[in-house]
Amino acid sequence: MSHPQVTILIPNYKTLELTKLCLRLIRKHTDPNLAKIMVIDNDSADASLDYLRSLKWIELIERRAIPGEPPVASHSRALDLALARVTTPYVLSIHTDTLVRNKEWLPFLIQQIERNSNIAGVGSWKLEQKPLMKRMLKKIESVWQRIYFSLIGKKDHALEGLDHNHYYLRSHCALYRMDLMQKYNLTFSDDDQVAGKAIHRKLVDHQHEMIFLPSEILLKYMDHINHATTVLNPELSRSQKSVMKGLGRIKKSLASFNSDEILKDARLDY
Repeated sequence: MSHPQVTILIPNYKTLELTKLCLRLIRKHTDPNLAKIMVIDNDSADASLDYLRSLKWIELIERRAIPGEPPVASHSRALDLALARVTTPYVLSIHTDTLVRNKEWLPFLIQQIERNSNIAGVGSWKLEQKPLMKRMLKKIESVWQRIYFSLIGKKDHALEGLDHNHYYLRSHCALYRMDLMQKYNLTFSDDDQVAGKAIHRKLVDHQHEMIFLPSEILLKYMDHINHATTVLNPELSRSQKSVMKGLGRIKKSLASFNSDEILKDARLDY
């Protein structure tokens, strides 16, 4: 058996069916000699934890919740628990709502990061496919906002991609070189920011390349059902409207993965 090249980190919180689907798709489409799977349970104390304990092909880390801890901190600190155990050349963070489509997904990501030795990370900012017209209008709006704010001297804004709101590889799909993570002592909870944001900035500051893979290409290999954990756990959401809208979106996305058939196939657990 060859040594794995990638350790895949997956935080879990109370989404049994989604977690089951995510892991079974990984099991179905991933060479076990290529990747090691670490799942970090964030004190779910439900059936999803019981399910994870039954799997022999993953490494399960059980994390206790900290009273008053916000979900963002819980997520990044869970990733850090697993990161400390990684011994492979690469580490990949994904979410339980990140679903893989075919057997080429992981070789594709590795191929992208190995294009040159200065690439420190590859992955996604937003893994979604919007209509061309919608993307064009959004781009035009963004350009005009930047021009307007520049003319009036406004610096306290939240324009996407600028200053403190810079783009970064998000933890739903972010592959990093472990030697650089260790060299610069990087963690997902750096500066108490959203997982991956400080990592991205610091690697860029060290003159490394960070590659955003276009959604239209990455979606051939995987998909991210955005905010599925929040939608399936309504108590985490502030908006009932977004939950109801999200349920319809999730149902449509899951159908494209033949989720019903995968969830029936318990053989993928062994």
